Amino acid sequence: MTKIRIILIALISLIITSCNTEKHKFPLDKRYWDLNDYDDAVLELNYGYEADEKLPTFDDPETRIIVEKLTDQQNFNIVLDDNELGLKHRNEVAEKFFNEWKDMNNIYDALDRKDQYLYDKEMLAVWHFGLGLQLKYFKLGNDQIRENADDPNSSRVKNNINSNVKTLISNYLIYLDELNNEKAFTESGKDKLAGGIDKYFPALIELYPNANYSGMKNKAELMLKKAESSKIKSSLNKLIELIDSKSKKETE
Repeated sequence: MTKIRIILIALISLIITSCNTEKHKFPLDKRYWDLNDYDDAVLELNYGYEADEKLPTFDDPETRIIVEKLTDQQNFNIVLDDNELGLKHRNEVAEKFFNEWKDMNNIYDALDRKDQYLYDKEMLAVWHFGLGLQLKYFKLGNDQIRENADDPNSSRVKNNINSNVKTLISNYLIYLDELNNEKAFTESGKDKLAGGIDKYFPALIELYPNANYSGMKNKAELMLKKAESSKIKSSLNKLIELIDSKSKKETE
């Protein structure tokens, strides 16, 4: 009788585990996720989980792959970097990925009762996905403006492109706003936050070296006064030095 009870309990546990695994479906067998996959995955992550149900995280071996797939930048790079595809098509795909990313920002932004991020590493991975995507998205948009213009060197074209670059820089400044919430991050989250500054901001400045970064420098200086993490301070100092070095070259 005891053996039968043990077997029944084991079977019930197996069924419960199986139900939990099957409850949320993601195309994990695919090498790259396309826009349809993102539609389904983002919808599921935003609305398919109960309020008290844990979302996929990097720390959970069973669900880690979901976060990795969701934030894998190769999903958009494989299309946006393919020069065999038309510029208009790639720009349209970039715009759709950008819209997906805006919805992704709502997935991991929850705070607990101590105002700590519940999913800081995952939230930042989504942020980094967006920072990398925007570098491609805005460049493709600017390339299309030039291609469609009668005179790519006209003042109108230059003004449109400069306006787009200003918007891109403003979007990057929103990432720096997260430094106001430094206390909401774990130590590993703070390191990841600093890593985003180290990786994506120099890439932005390298892509648009002649843009106006005075607002970014001012923001970085203000955040530097508030920052407590040594890694965040180091990242901000390097960013300020990089902007200063670009400004110095312009005046020489």
